[in-house]
Amino acid sequence: MANRHLARSIALQSLFEWDFYDFAHDIDAIVGRNILEFAPGMDDNSFTKNIIDSIKEHKVEIDDIIQKAAPEWPLRQIAPIDRNVLRIGLAELLFGDRAEVPPKVAINEAIELAKTFGGDSSGKFVNGVLGTVYREIGEPGKDDTGKKRVSMSELDLEKLPREELGGAVVIRRDGKKVFFALVHDVFGHWTFSKGHLEAGEDVEAGTIREIKEELGVTNLKVVQKIGDNEYLASDPETGPTRRHVNYFLIETPDEELHLESSGGLDD
Repeated sequence: MANRHLARSIALQSLFEWDFYDFAHDIDAIVGRNILEFAPGMDDNSFTKNIIDSIKEHKVEIDDIIQKAAPEWPLRQIAPIDRNVLRIGLAELLFGDRAEVPPKVAINEAIELAKTFGGDSSGKFVNGVLGTVYREIGEPGKDDTGKKRVSMSELDLEKLPREELGGAVVIRRDGKKVFFALVHDVFGHWTFSKGHLEAGEDVEAGTIREIKEELGVTNLKVVQKIGDNEYLASDPETGPTRRHVNYFLIETPDEELHLESSGGLDD
């Protein structure tokens, strides 16, 4: 077993025990005991200890992100192995040294831990949660490979697959006041609502459908199209993909918003 995989396994076993006793025991003592029992010949124990120290320092923040990225699963209802694998994955993904452990490696290693020690669906669950967080932080290192990177000038943009998205600045007027409907992501950013359009769907109609679903409003009126933008994204199935977002100014008389259950949004 590679040293770092073993180090993560010991971190997971230690976190499981710490979690089981409701964090009342000394996690450093637990780690030290597990290292002596399961990795007495490991030359460098700093990797395990760094993971544990990061989780101790950021536990409240990490647990909050898990809850927001998997809103349908209260934290205590997540299987203990999955819960602690996510803590390890997020500690490495968000607070680790990306030169030492690239984000993709952090995610893949967490998935492997889940598959090895968790249940049949653990790998898929961990992949889904960490994938949501990874997209929310802008997919850092998504284009990093061992091969020569392809520059923008080398890509034939016209030949790349293109996805259509619809987004909107949604407002409600109340006399001279104007209220904006925004969505809030798990990292504290307020932004405009948007979503993917279906194949062949009318852009304006599809945008209204997406906004209705995400904000939970029923009465929408398009005032005008206000612009669009396009960017390149890395899709796991199609590779480099053009994402074209059409933005509209939309007005609603509705006063209440009802956010759909979404792994990337929390308010």
